[in-house]
Amino acid sequence: MDTSESSTEPQDPVEKDPAAVSPRRRGWRRWAMDTRPLRRPAYRRLWSSTIVTAVGSQLTAVAVPKQIYDITGSSAWVGAASLAGLLPLVVFALWGGAVADSMDRRKLLLITNSGIAVTSVLFWLQAVTGLESVAVLMVLLAVQQAFWGLNAPARNASIARLVPADELTAANALGSTVMQTGQVVGPLLAGVLIPVIGLAELYLIDALALCVTVWAVLRLPALPPLAATVKRRAGVREIVDGFRYIALHKVLLLSFLADIIAMVFGMPRALFPQLASETFGSYGEGLALELLFAAIPIGAVAGGLFSGTFSRARRHGWMVIGAVVAWGVAITGFGLSGSLWLAVVFLALAGVADMVSMVFRGAILLSAASDEMRGRMQGVFTVVVAGGPRLADVLHGTAGSAFGARTATVGGGLLVVVLMLGLAVAVPALRRYRV
Repeated sequence: MDTSESSTEPQDPVEKDPAAVSPRRRGWRRWAMDTRPLRRPAYRRLWSSTIVTAVGSQLTAVAVPKQIYDITGSSAWVGAASLAGLLPLVVFALWGGAVADSMDRRKLLLITNSGIAVTSVLFWLQAVTGLESVAVLMVLLAVQQAFWGLNAPARNASIARLVPADELTAANALGSTVMQTGQVVGPLLAGVLIPVIGLAELYLIDALALCVTVWAVLRLPALPPLAATVKRRAGVREIVDGFRYIALHKVLLLSFLADIIAMVFGMPRALFPQLASETFGSYGEGLALELLFAAIPIGAVAGGLFSGTFSRARRHGWMVIGAVVAWGVAITGFGLSGSLWLAVVFLALAGVADMVSMVFRGAILLSAASDEMRGRMQGVFTVVVAGGPRLADVLHGTAGSAFGARTATVGGGLLVVVLMLGLAVAVPALRRYRV
């Protein structure tokens, strides 16, 4: 590891289990997903719970805007609800990172997962009783996102305590693939279930799925702050210390900037409806819209399934740089495509690049930060991941209206390539980082 950009504090020790060390794989198997982390019971429990909640959470993600639109008949209210959930997510993710560094992360996961489950039950109650209150829905959404903001940093920071350092990349690939799969399967399942069982029951299914998560977390080992960590409170000072830590460790700062560049300037999802109507309307607007929204997650899942080589990569910084540049090139190709099927291929390739970037940025955050700072790093990571695409929606929507959807998409993709290469040349810390 490049010690000039990483902490000198040793990793939280994880015993080397001989059974968990795979022999060198040959042929096609070297490309298949590295599943060594699943041989570790604690990580397997955490990952298994993610399989259930990845789909369940998407059921609620579909049900809330659907219910709001049914009540109001207005897409503006749907957009307002999204913003209502963003602020508490940002605030509580930053605070949650500090909390995750000051208390037993297992206990924090139990509290927050239980809180999310309770909000899902309340979503179900308001739906089944026919309350039809947008205000209640927005309040519940804000509370749920606050709990999620507290939960995500602790969950992600715990991974480095459950697997050894040489399996962090594989563990991130496993987790990211499950989450991306949920983004594909969840909405499709919701579309099938709503006409059959009704909208209210989607909330109940999510609540039951979260009970499985709570049970899995109960079986995790205790994850208190390491013995060498000084006891601290989780306040504004600790949050500020986290940002100061990022500023002092350039590789961490650059990993965040790489994601901001890719997502803010190169995520054109706000233009998908316009492109489906104007550019790909001859294929059927509905079909075009479905394929555009599904292509990136499907590409990401494919990238995860063939992520076996990730574990052998040592230049994590170059992997992030290459993935972000590949994302920009793929988005540019998407914007230039006149054929729907070619456009879907480019978006799927962008999804593969996004998976590579996600996995290696996550590995850098877990390996380059000391355990006492991992929660706060994951809190900032959660804010960047949640906020970047929303900022992109505003930027691309405005640019699309002013210059046209295809021009805005191509311009955004090219800007990603230029900015990422410029950043890599100007600040060498990321390209020099290796494990």
